[in-house]
Parts: sequence; structure tokens; C-alpha cells
Amino acid sequence: MAYTVLFGVFTVLMFIGMPIAFCLGIAALATVLFMGLPPIVVFQQMNSGMSVFAMMAIPFFIFAGDLMVRGGIADRLIRFAASIVGHLRGGLGQVNIVASTLFGGISGSAVADASAVGGLMIPQMAARGYDRSYAVSVTVNAAIIALMVPPSHNMILYSIAAGGNVSVADLFTAGILPGLLLAAALMVTAYFVARRRGYPSEPFPGFRRLGYYMLASAPGLLLIGIIFGGVRSGVFTATESSCIAVFYALVVALLVYRELDWSGFVEAVLQAVRTTAMVLLVIGTAAAFGWLMAFLQVQQQMIAVIGSISENPIVVLLLINLALLVLGTFMDMAPLVIITTPVLLPVAKAFGIDPVHFGVIMILNAGIGLNTPPVGTVLFVGCAVGGISIREAMRTIWPFFGASIAVLMLVTYIPGLSLWLPSLFK
Repeated sequence: MAYTVLFGVFTVLMFIGMPIAFCLGIAALATVLFMGLPPIVVFQQMNSGMSVFAMMAIPFFIFAGDLMVRGGIADRLIRFAASIVGHLRGGLGQVNIVASTLFGGISGSAVADASAVGGLMIPQMAARGYDRSYAVSVTVNAAIIALMVPPSHNMILYSIAAGGNVSVADLFTAGILPGLLLAAALMVTAYFVARRRGYPSEPFPGFRRLGYYMLASAPGLLLIGIIFGGVRSGVFTATESSCIAVFYALVVALLVYRELDWSGFVEAVLQAVRTTAMVLLVIGTAAAFGWLMAFLQVQQQMIAVIGSISENPIVVLLLINLALLVLGTFMDMAPLVIITTPVLLPVAKAFGIDPVHFGVIMILNAGIGLNTPPVGTVLFVGCAVGGISIREAMRTIWPFFGASIAVLMLVTYIPGLSLWLPSLFK
């Protein structure tokens, strides 16, 4: 009966439109009261979930990404991307994807990517004759790449949800090839859609201008190497790298590009505080919810249920993918990762699936969920920036959605895409 209370209260509250953090917290509190446990247990678990040292990396990476947007780094990355791929068919769409890949390697946030790159690219694409729905579809799907490449905040969340037993450095490394594969798949899709619709390409600026834009963007691109190289080599941890990212972003924005003023700095601080507060509240309530699932032995029952269906890892992975894709339409990424990792990771390990490989599958699944209504956070941001409705965006998103699913299947069933690069550092 406790299962019914936990999942029933959560489902009802979610369907009536209550914020996901309150759905999780109230469901956990209702279940604890039903079981006769002291209510203080819920708040203890919330505090325990938020009081993880590695969690400090999240607000610092959020702050660093906001500083880079306001400090002119995103604008220079877009110019550099335009000089590389703007001459391809559907040039501005290609630029959007490459710029998202580069900026994602700095911000680690799909929402920041969609907001920053979309805010600059969508108006330009509309002015050049691209449909706004197409521009939004490209933007929101390309934003998922930020979740795969370092410094992905959600890779850190997965490591924490897995009990801290999965290396963040390995996760950062494992996401690189799948992230680049996703970028390539989206670029191919954008090419064929642009060709069918007759979208233009941009003139090639010449190698001299390309070199100039590369040098102009080099300070921002250097941060990618600093974060990944430092964490991978063990010089500093993911948490320490987030602090270095903030310091580096301030230096670049203030001394190199000189585009960050006092009001911009204050707004970046306030935005980072607001975002961090929302994320931590979700993480705290999700931790309490997850503790109850462990207390009720949901993991063991899940293993038994899936084992009764099939013991073939191919079928098990398909079932897990389907479950995550469905859950992703109703849950935001942070609670999805925090809640489902303790349940599904033991299932995956029981069927011989590597935890690092499973982490990449989990993050890509949850990322796709960010573009599916009714709780598609990145899709909402993209539509708000593009000034269109969700319905309009959904008319043109399917080719890109299909490309993302195809990459998900490749990553799921070819473990080497995730595990080959980390194996080189062993």
C-alpha cells in the first residue's frame, strides 16, 4: 500500500500541474506519514541529498556559463562556427549546431545553450528566410549536446545518484564521442531538411577571416581543454574545476573581451542563485523520494520484474530506454536522474551493463525528454526565445527527434562508443 501512496500522490500532483519539486516532497511526506515514520525523516533525507560536496560543482558551472554569455564568449563562438560550416546547405542551421557543441563544452547546460545560442541564432535565421519553427527545432535538439560533453552538470548528478562509485572523469570522457556523433547526426538532418525546403547557405569568409575568428574565440575554447584536461589528469576534481571555470570566465570577460560590466555581473550572480536554488530544491526532494524507494526495495522488485520478461541484455536495455523516454516526457532531468539511477543502475549491473556506459544512456535519454511535452524544459525555452508555440515547434521537430533516437540506439547497443575513450586513460 505504501507504493500506492508514494507513486499515486506523486502522479496526481504532477498531472494537476504542481512543480515537480513539490510533487516529490509532498509524496515522500505523505508516504512517511502513512507508514507511521517521523516526518523529520523527509527533511533529513532532503538535507542529506543536498549536502554533498561534489554538488558544489553545479552552481559554479551555472555561474561560469552565465558569465560567458554576458561576457561575449558565446557571440565569438558563433562567429567561429559560422566561418567553419556556414557555407554548407542550410548554413545558419549548421552554424547553430556547431556553436551549440562548442558552447556546450563550456556551459555544460542544455537550457543555457538553448537560451544563449538560440537568442543569437534564431532571430538571424528568421531574418534570412528560415521558418522560426525550424530554427527552434535545430536549437533545442542541438542543446542536448551540452549534456553529453564535459562539463555536463548532469554527469555529476548521475555520479552522485550512483553513490559516488562512478568516476566523473570517466563519465566526462565517455560522453565525448556520443556527443560528437549526435552533432554529426543533427548536421546531416539539417542538411537534408534545408535542401528540401530550399534554405540558403552563407558565403565562405576565407581562411584569413576563419583564422581571425578562431583566434578571437580561442580564450573561450581554451576553457574546454582546461576543464577536461585537469579533471581527466587528476590535477583537480570536478568541483575544483568549476571554481576554476568561474575564475577563468571572469578573467576572459573582464580583461580579454571587456564586455562584462557591473550590472551584467550582478545579474549573472542573481541568475545563478535563482537557478541553483531551483535545482537544489529538486535534488533535495528527489533524494527523499529516492530514499523511500530504496526503503521499500523498489530496486529488487524492478530486477525481478524485468528478469521475468527477459534476461537478454538487448531486450533489457530496450525496456529501460522506453521507460526513460516515457518518464522524460513528465519529469525534468535532475529529478529523473536522481530518482531513476538508484533503481535502474542495479538492474543494468545485474545484466552485465557497465555503469559508465549506462550513465551515457541515462543522460541522453533524459536529454531527449527535455524536448518532449508536457515537461520539455529546453523546448519551452527554445519556443520562448523563438516566439512560437509548442504546437508549431512540434510540427518540424520530428526529423531531429528521429536523429536523436537513432544516436541513442547506437550508443545503447555499441558500448565502445562510450567506453573506448575512457579505456585509453586506464
